[in-house]
Amino acid sequence: MKRYRDSLFTFIKNMMRARKGRPWALAVLLTFVLLDLCSEWPSNVPRPLFLNTLTDALPDTFGSARQLLFDHYQRRFPRIPTMQPVTIVEIDDKTLESFGQWPWPRNRLAALIDAIDAKKPLAIGIDVYMPEPDQTSPGKVADDLPPSAAALATQLRALPSHERILATSLRASPSILGAAAFDHATSTTSTDMLSAPVLVHGADPLPSMHSFNYVLASLPELQGAARGQAMLNVAQEQGTVRRIPLVMALGDKLVPSLPIEVLRVATGSPAVEVYADALGVRAVGVADVQVPTQPDGDIWLHFASIRSTEQRYVSASDVLRGTVDADRIHNKLILVGLTGTGLTDMRTTALGELVPGIEIQAQVIEAIFEGRFLQRPPWLIWVEMGFIVAFGLLIIWYVPRGETRFAVFMYTVPKASAIIGLTLNLVTLSICFMVFKYFGFLVDAASIFIILSAVMGSFFSISLLDASTQHGTHTVDAKGREAFDGPGNAPGEESAR
Repeated sequence: MKRYRDSLFTFIKNMMRARKGRPWALAVLLTFVLLDLCSEWPSNVPRPLFLNTLTDALPDTFGSARQLLFDHYQRRFPRIPTMQPVTIVEIDDKTLESFGQWPWPRNRLAALIDAIDAKKPLAIGIDVYMPEPDQTSPGKVADDLPPSAAALATQLRALPSHERILATSLRASPSILGAAAFDHATSTTSTDMLSAPVLVHGADPLPSMHSFNYVLASLPELQGAARGQAMLNVAQEQGTVRRIPLVMALGDKLVPSLPIEVLRVATGSPAVEVYADALGVRAVGVADVQVPTQPDGDIWLHFASIRSTEQRYVSASDVLRGTVDADRIHNKLILVGLTGTGLTDMRTTALGELVPGIEIQAQVIEAIFEGRFLQRPPWLIWVEMGFIVAFGLLIIWYVPRGETRFAVFMYTVPKASAIIGLTLNLVTLSICFMVFKYFGFLVDAASIFIILSAVMGSFFSISLLDASTQHGTHTVDAKGREAFDGPGNAPGEESAR
């Protein structure tokens, strides 16, 4: 067993030292580039089966490092809002104390929508879905009365249901109801919902998009009364929201997200437009606005700190009492959402802040108004790969050349490779931060750092291997070449460094 282990060690050592370590460094470069590409494989290119196996067997080091870096970009340069097109009417603790616990009877929600609509907003997006009948409707209450209260039951059944009251309010206002897409069926999901048409310009984008088979939506009576229906889904990666779909697929049908549907209703546009090519979705548009997207229809949201957006919130209790300044609602895009304790769907943003889900929808609308989008187009991935490969090959060709001044520095200065690697990567990282700040491009400096450091480290590992196996003495001549006089080295043999 020991002889087998020694033979294997000798084989690996000889392989690493062959041709001054260049083949070994090249293998490291190509392997790491392939792993990096696997973590962000283009959606329009079929992934080979062996890569799926490789990806499943190894941790997604590159993907995790990339996301942390992109988060750090945002934390260093968060978006500073320059306008406030959205007002959030929050059903908060104050509202619940005044008007009762959630869920409310639908006639009370209708009263809130009427109060908002009276101040003439451009659109009202409701971050609530209601798939089941209201059990407090007069007819439902009548069904539970004893036979002795037959007269009262008859009177109650003559009254309109709470769904009918809410539908009347929805029909009279520029309202949009939210829905949630699911991969699996439940007792309250369906396979379709009413939604505005989505016009596709170019190639079919369905193969590259987020696709779902089921949706949790409001009752058909309510859907038919509202001006629009929209998905509330956001994309979460490791518990953090970074990307938000503007459009997604429900079966073979395209449906819009809440922010884009709110803009459609506000502008009176008949449809949402999707611009696609062979790579997938390029942009999603409403009226004269086009929002550049990732191929799957997502956008990378440039988050603003919740501290800079707190003024957008208005308590629903103040709206119901009529004490809110009309300017907070007039000609605004209104989002109605839950923020009360125990009710809200809290999400972690790229800034590390825990915010209500409705806040993320508001920030998407705000970013569209400002025209400030983060971008990671497919061509940027290939530019990064080209840079990594080119610079890696330059390292592989240049570092082992013993006659250069660079080699002399590498061999004579302690920790020279660490110093050079750190300097180069700091320069690269600084450039990437500036590109993010001024152009909004998400450049993956993390993968550049990891891969090029691995290539540099491959030569350093060869040096450590030599140091652990050589028992003779070595010297460095004036040209930076090393000569050994000891076991395993022929006289005058040049070290494979």
